[in-house]
Amino acid sequence: MIALDASALLAFLFRESGHERVAAYINDSCMSAVNLSEVIGRFARDGHNAQTALRKITATNIEIVPFSANQAALSAAFLPQTRSLGLSLADRACLALAFSRGIPALTADQTWQQSDVGVEIIVIR
Repeated sequence: MIALDASALLAFLFRESGHERVAAYINDSCMSAVNLSEVIGRFARDGHNAQTALRKITATNIEIVPFSANQAALSAAFLPQTRSLGLSLADRACLALAFSRGIPALTADQTWQQSDVGVEIIVIR
């Protein structure tokens, strides 16, 4: 199992650089609802219906995980270690999900490798 960052799923969906690495994990992956919002937001920004995008993504094998109070606290606790890297709330939500499940996080953002939050980071490109 692996936690998908929005950047990884978007790379997969748009066949961007690194999409092959995401494909290797996609059937055994989970994603925070916060990151799902980022992905759907990209489609909505481009003029697509958000509900249609939601239905298509939730029809996959990706487990969508509600953002819990525990994950909210972990995301907040990661702020001091990640502030200098510019990690967003959604980035930290992905890390919190990975940390809480003891699984790696998959991202396209290379700066995550500099984080020290106790999560294995796999960068797709």
